[in-house]
Amino acid sequence: MTGAADGSATGSGPGAGVEYVLPLRWMDNRRDEDLTRYLRRLVRSVDVTVVDGSPAPVFERHAALWGSWLRHVRPEAPPRTGCNGKAVGVMTGLRMARHELVVIADDDVRYSRRSLREVVDRLRDADLVRPQNYYSPLPWHARWDTARILINRAFASDYPGTLALRRSSLPDGYREDVLFENLELIRTVRARGGREARADDVFVARIPPTARHFWSQRVRQAYDSQAQPLRLAAELALLPALLLQSRRPAGYLLWGAACVGIAAAGRKRHGGVEAFGPSAPAWAPLWVAERALAAWSALALRAAGGVPYAGSRIRDAATPQRSLRPAGPKEPAAPEKPAAPEKGPRP
Repeated sequence: MTGAADGSATGSGPGAGVEYVLPLRWMDNRRDEDLTRYLRRLVRSVDVTVVDGSPAPVFERHAALWGSWLRHVRPEAPPRTGCNGKAVGVMTGLRMARHELVVIADDDVRYSRRSLREVVDRLRDADLVRPQNYYSPLPWHARWDTARILINRAFASDYPGTLALRRSSLPDGYREDVLFENLELIRTVRARGGREARADDVFVARIPPTARHFWSQRVRQAYDSQAQPLRLAAELALLPALLLQSRRPAGYLLWGAACVGIAAAGRKRHGGVEAFGPSAPAWAPLWVAERALAAWSALALRAAGGVPYAGSRIRDAATPQRSLRPAGPKEPAAPEKPAAPEKGPRP
């Protein structure tokens, strides 16, 4: 069973009647082979739209590779300067979606048939589903960042590189000029009365970045906490607390043990032992020490006008939930019937 030439799924797999939106912007074609294999498997059961903001030579290469069996398009022009390119790509995909149920995923996310089925099943009774990513494979820097995931799980839920939602839950879109666009999308759906399902026990693989990219994202990830005041306050308090502890160096052992214990609790929640190995919590002290420094660097960036992005700056991490205007009462989510494939050529 293969994907139809018009980009619509030909089977009744785990994601029948579902749109899969993948925004990407690559500067070269080094990862084409792996992504092509994944997309070949994906189009057997879902309609796929790749919103490709890559430079012309890369875009044309992708069009030649994928254009005959999925929908491959350029993002719409951003409404203003300083927009988040991923958010623009997501909104382009949502506007073009052929189905009510939509899965949005970064280019490094790799759904299995099982995880796709579970996310879609939960979406039929919710407006937005937030699954749990885990890294595969696990180089050292992926283990380091896994500590962040586990600490997030210990206190609440992690923010993955993929979400699933009902297109009708976001009729007017969401702000495209914020850095933490996933949180902005979630908050906008909530503000309209949408129901979020935190699928902390649905594990979706994610390919880790290169070590170089990992290092480049340390302060930028910390900037996301600017949208979460309580978390920001806790992270800013880390560095003074660690400096004060220098008077009693033995206390660092207790501090490190506490970090490991919190991460271990996150690993055990919601079946996390299925995706996270027993050694994963041991990396927590490193991540916490990193965030203690990066939080203050991110604060300095905000004072300087925001995070540099595509020739401009993005100042806001996300809109405060209380500032988003609620819409009217939302209709209860109804079971979604698989849509019949459309006929004719795709854009």
